[in-house]
Amino acid sequence: MRTLLVDHHTGFARSVQGALLNCGFAVDVTHTLDEAGAAVGCARYDILLLELALPDGDGLDWLKQLRRNGKAMPAMVISDLDRRIASFNGGADDFMCKPVSTDELIARMRAMLRRSKQMTAPLIGLGNVEFDPIGRQAWVDGRPLRIARRELCILEHLLSHAGRTVPRASLEDSIYSFDNDVSTNALEGAIYRLRGHLRKSVATLRIRTARGIGYSVELNGAASVPP
Repeated sequence: MRTLLVDHHTGFARSVQGALLNCGFAVDVTHTLDEAGAAVGCARYDILLLELALPDGDGLDWLKQLRRNGKAMPAMVISDLDRRIASFNGGADDFMCKPVSTDELIARMRAMLRRSKQMTAPLIGLGNVEFDPIGRQAWVDGRPLRIARRELCILEHLLSHAGRTVPRASLEDSIYSFDNDVSTNALEGAIYRLRGHLRKSVATLRIRTARGIGYSVELNGAASVPP
């Protein structure tokens, strides 16, 4: 679940980013509207967290332009200024005044995602594996699957595209923030660890490698080339 946080207060941004990372979100942080526009232009975001008073302009004007451009991702305005009504009228889905509780923020983000058109199905899955995109939790035969955030994001992306090969670039884009230092074999390492967790949990699906292209998930026993 990729999040764009637009806020020039570095301490606040760092605190929110850390809390979201711990809950399985990939987070890009930008400090100006220029940076935010560039981020939106080259990545797809599931949710937006936006401060209003930014060094290079009014975040609400920027949000209105996003909506005019057809960007429908859920947006939460977080601000020192109580511009709740104006924010809703400008295209925000929710509003919080600073200071904020990160627990409440995450709960509200999950509620926004549940309401969004992209999250009409509460669970996704294949075989005996299920994943909750909002709660950021996976199960095998009803038992919680305890895995790290990156492996969880990979599993989500593969399950969301079950039956199709997901290009490695698409996988990397979904799980790594811009400021992540991604080595050439980082994705392979995460896939290797995820395969190990699935085997240990006796999952009835496996990850198939399409060499030179990407990865897909399929039920055990399905005809495929060796991973």
